Amino acid sequence: MPEIKAQATSMDMMCAESPAPPCILVIFGASGDLAHRKLIPSIAGIAQRGLLNDRFCLIGCGRSQLSDREFAQGAIEAVKKANPSVSLTVLKRFEKQLTFQSGNYQDPDFYRQLLQRIEALNEEYQCEHRVLFYLSVPPSLYGPIAEHLGEVGFSHPHGNVDWDSRLVVEKPFGHDLASATELNETISQCFKESQVYRIDHYMGKETVQNILMFRFANAIFEPIWNRSYIDHVQVTIAESLGVGERGGYYDGSGALRDMFQNHLLQMLALVTMEPPASFAADSVRDEKRKLLEALRPIDLKTLNQTFLRGQYAAQGDQPGYLQESGVNPESTTETLVAAKLWIDNWRWKDVPFYLRTGKALAAKTTEVVVTFKQVPHSMFSSAGFDDIPPNVLVMQIQPQEGINLSFQAKRPGSKLCMGTLNMHFSYEQVFGVQMPEAYERLLLDCMLGDQTLFMRFDNLDTAWRLLDPVLQQWSESETKPIPYPHSCNSFAELDHLIEADGRHWRKIQ
Repeated sequence: MPEIKAQATSMDMMCAESPAPPCILVIFGASGDLAHRKLIPSIAGIAQRGLLNDRFCLIGCGRSQLSDREFAQGAIEAVKKANPSVSLTVLKRFEKQLTFQSGNYQDPDFYRQLLQRIEALNEEYQCEHRVLFYLSVPPSLYGPIAEHLGEVGFSHPHGNVDWDSRLVVEKPFGHDLASATELNETISQCFKESQVYRIDHYMGKETVQNILMFRFANAIFEPIWNRSYIDHVQVTIAESLGVGERGGYYDGSGALRDMFQNHLLQMLALVTMEPPASFAADSVRDEKRKLLEALRPIDLKTLNQTFLRGQYAAQGDQPGYLQESGVNPESTTETLVAAKLWIDNWRWKDVPFYLRTGKALAAKTTEVVVTFKQVPHSMFSSAGFDDIPPNVLVMQIQPQEGINLSFQAKRPGSKLCMGTLNMHFSYEQVFGVQMPEAYERLLLDCMLGDQTLFMRFDNLDTAWRLLDPVLQQWSESETKPIPYPHSCNSFAELDHLIEADGRHWRKIQ
């Protein structure tokens, strides 16, 4: 299929970025994997871009008995490994901004000591009482940490000092609707909704954010972005690896909780929501909520026709899920979920949305595929061109970030010679830069107080209400997930979900 490359010049670009204000960032779980692989390197990346304030400091918290110097040295090594582009000058300045506070998260004395540390650093760096608490810890600790922080004065309106405090929470936010509601009630007793930042790292990806730009900054697409012109939409998040060392955690979660309830539904909302009145956080999140509320309730009587769950099996030298370390050999936890959803509103009535996510598939890829309807009448049918392929728009989120649009055109040669052309835009080829780490965007927004890319609880609540009946049905069912071969592209039951409607999955590649 011939390709047409896209180009861009600096004159085509309009950029706006605000530098971070003075602040203190406190990372609970600072000696853990996420902090060393993503969080600390991302902060250094913000500094490399000249967006980190000189009046910034970071307090790492953990049970490890580390001195400030030991923590700083380990953090700098993590930055060098994860983000080699950070200059030596930036690293030297960044190292001086790092401190560590060891202790037990369940001990009230730890929080009193932390308060004293924060007060001293706020005085030294003049951080204007702005402090962010990042909970890079197991979900069971979210509530207790929030309560302890509130007790020592970081929540409004209880504190003696008017702290501008923010609580950053990793997923998963709850295990089901009941636990998510309970956790939110605990946190809301200490922190206002405007202070809570629920992170979904997919929302920080440049190509996910581009969905908004693509839809609402281009007049040529919005008029055809509806049921009159679009046949169906596919959203895929495929991973090539199995659960690996995460078997113990994953066996209590599964694909529906781990990926579908958050990443997939959030991406679906961006693709399908109505245009917000502005780019303000609540305007965007209001439209996402309305869209999620418009999703048709799942009919449990026909659940097997609209929802599929699978579990990868051994293939060659690749282990199956049940052979992974930490996994119960009798586990019924799903490693793949596929679903057909409907949106009952004016724009999308009767347009099917096919969503799938799974581990141990043929390739690692995330993409949104919009298939348009075929032309209502073909003037070329008399010449034998009865089955003209539809136009397909592919928004590639990862790993090859870009946009692909296929359309029909005449080829040189015969009087009537038609073929599919592929117009391809690659971020890497056009802009010549490596895509920024998603956490850089999200952490900078936390410092700026911009909640646009973060989940408000009403959005989360709506997602849980949609999927909770499915989780309940599966937990009560005696049927097991459908086994599928490790590293496969698809399998019969997965194909049937979409082929029963006369459509086909886009190949995972």
